[in-house]
Amino acid sequence: MSDNNITMPFTVDVSNCNKEPIHIPGHIQPHGVLFALEKSELTILQVSNNSWEIFGIHPEDLLNKSLDLLLDAEQINLFKECLDQEDLPIINPIEFSIKIGETIVNFDAIIHRSNGLLILELEPNLSDKNNAFFKFYHLVKLAMLRIQGATNVNELSQILAKEIKKMTGFDRVMVYRFDEDWHGTVIAEEKPEYLTTYLGLHYPASDIPPQARKLYTENLLRLIPNAHYQPAALLPINNPLTNQPLDLSGSVLRSVSPLHIEYMQNMGVRASMSISIMKNKKLWGLIACHHQSPKYIPYEIRSACEFLGQMTSVEMGAKEESEDAEAKIQAKSVHSKLVEYMSVENNFIDGLIKYQPNILNLVNAEGAAICFNGQYFTVGNAPTKEDIDDLVEWINQNLHEEIFYIDSLATVYPEAEKLRDVASGLIALSISKTQKNYVLWFRPEVVRTVNWGGNPHKPVEITSNGSVRLSPRKSFELWKETVLMKSLPWKSYEVNAALELRSAIIGVVLRKADELAELNIELERSNKELDAFAYIASHDLKEPLRGIHNYSNFLIEDYGDLLNEEGKEKLGTLIRLTQRMEDLIDSLLHFSRLGRVDLSMQPTNLNDVVHRILDMLRPRIEETGVRIHIPRPLPTVYCDRIQIGEVFSNLIVNSIKYNDKAEKWIEIGYLDNLPRPITFYVQDNGIGIREKHFESIFRIFKRLHGPKKYGGGTGAGLTIAKKIVERHGGKIWVESDYGQGTTFYFTLDS
Repeated sequence: MSDNNITMPFTVDVSNCNKEPIHIPGHIQPHGVLFALEKSELTILQVSNNSWEIFGIHPEDLLNKSLDLLLDAEQINLFKECLDQEDLPIINPIEFSIKIGETIVNFDAIIHRSNGLLILELEPNLSDKNNAFFKFYHLVKLAMLRIQGATNVNELSQILAKEIKKMTGFDRVMVYRFDEDWHGTVIAEEKPEYLTTYLGLHYPASDIPPQARKLYTENLLRLIPNAHYQPAALLPINNPLTNQPLDLSGSVLRSVSPLHIEYMQNMGVRASMSISIMKNKKLWGLIACHHQSPKYIPYEIRSACEFLGQMTSVEMGAKEESEDAEAKIQAKSVHSKLVEYMSVENNFIDGLIKYQPNILNLVNAEGAAICFNGQYFTVGNAPTKEDIDDLVEWINQNLHEEIFYIDSLATVYPEAEKLRDVASGLIALSISKTQKNYVLWFRPEVVRTVNWGGNPHKPVEITSNGSVRLSPRKSFELWKETVLMKSLPWKSYEVNAALELRSAIIGVVLRKADELAELNIELERSNKELDAFAYIASHDLKEPLRGIHNYSNFLIEDYGDLLNEEGKEKLGTLIRLTQRMEDLIDSLLHFSRLGRVDLSMQPTNLNDVVHRILDMLRPRIEETGVRIHIPRPLPTVYCDRIQIGEVFSNLIVNSIKYNDKAEKWIEIGYLDNLPRPITFYVQDNGIGIREKHFESIFRIFKRLHGPKKYGGGTGAGLTIAKKIVERHGGKIWVESDYGQGTTFYFTLDS
């Protein structure tokens, strides 16, 4: 910038300020001198070129010399003793007295380590240190008492601004708080009446770019005594040991970005000081001090202010926690209720949405959706199932963390613009990414006005040579903006409550899965016992039943002449009943055997299977005149050839039996449904089945007609077909138009 004659290798404007290497400017502010020292011999490797103005010694006469050129032996020993401390900032400042001409000048020495080097910064200090200590100890003590008495964050911030102004004498002191997007808001301000207020104004994140925020985190206090300073360059430019620019991240004298100087001038600020406020090791905000004329603050006052800032950081965290204490207690109560409800319900989802309070109350949302195993369950004001389906697909492809939350969904998911009245804000809680199981909470758009300190959008400036340059805005007067497509922001305790619910859901699901696994083991054991019982019982029943049948035939043959017609008829009925009983027992034996015999799985050409069945049924087909149609060749599938042949046989036989049309037909084929499994079908134009019987026809021995009607039978065929299909991992179902015909469909997991 022309005022400072700063030569930068990196041309800076607002468009690229977030990439400016502000930690290696190669210059310092000239109110002190900086040395880069080799740590073992304290050799001066680099020095700022203002050493003549401060010490009366040219920088060339200091380079490669030992520090004892400036300090006496006692002070060198003190310096070396201080270097034994692991955390050097603790001992800052060290008081050195250096003879300049005939005068002894006191200096504040500030030291820190940087990439294997020692950085020593010396600032002249002409104040009375003894009086200063007692004065500022008293001020800090009173300030802390007042701060601890504050009841909330805003009150605490206002007290802090007032106390810092009293200690430093700056024209304006503000407390500036960052939001999640690093936009800042002035939440407290102390100033004279003649200055325009900035209280309540917002400032965009670009005002303090990421690398500047990083330095505020590493170096908690930053002083600029005079924005119109002439920078002092480091000599040489690169450090001779590393051949790289010197990293000044921890320096108190580090030169200021030209863009920031321009920003200060646009605000009418000549001097500034900022003190970082940290919370959980993250930058929470700043104490920003402005002055309209040059203003130097001695190091001991800065230290007192920094100490006050650190103590305030602790208090800020405590006050924020207490402000949300009641809401957090309420969230804990809701969480406990939800866990209780989930535990007593067979379906945990009912426990989340069926009662009061429900999951809406947990995070103060207006709508929610639970996406579980491909099904959607909604409560409150939620998007349609189609919109939720699209949103879940986007979440699954783009988000990988356990929880995601945003108050402006349309900025990352443009399709949400049409959902602004329902889902401008979203919390997405991942239960299982692979299964696409999520809990989603929604908040609608809340249209509001934001008061900015000047137009936050980056203005274009036309320079004297006609080129376009993006520069810091020049006006900081109130500038109003209407914000659309944003919901109320999610608070941290609400996000934490959602995360805690995730653990509870997973716990309940796993517990119920264990219970289900135990039930499945018990069911499998019961089924095996039932199969064994059915086999043994039916096998043992056949012998006495066959005896009854045989003796009934003997009676008719040997004693038929002695019996009247009624007796003969009763014996005939007994023979028919025993025959039917034997058929039922044979079907039961066959059905029970299906569950005990291992499947012989192999690639099977279904054309061969079906044609073999049709050959076996040829006499019956010719007798009934039924026309068999197979529109295209059937595929090859992995299955048990014999058992799948039985499925086709049972379905084809039923289609032949239950048909009273003059022209009968049966179609055998499969559907072009992708992805797998393939759906096969056997269709006829027979008598049809009423819809109310669609489920019951698959029960064993269930017939919809009398024993003699439509050729009789045991009613086990469809039950056997169903068991075979299910053993192949598939399913079977029926569709029918009563009186017009029936289609049986089945799939195989092959």
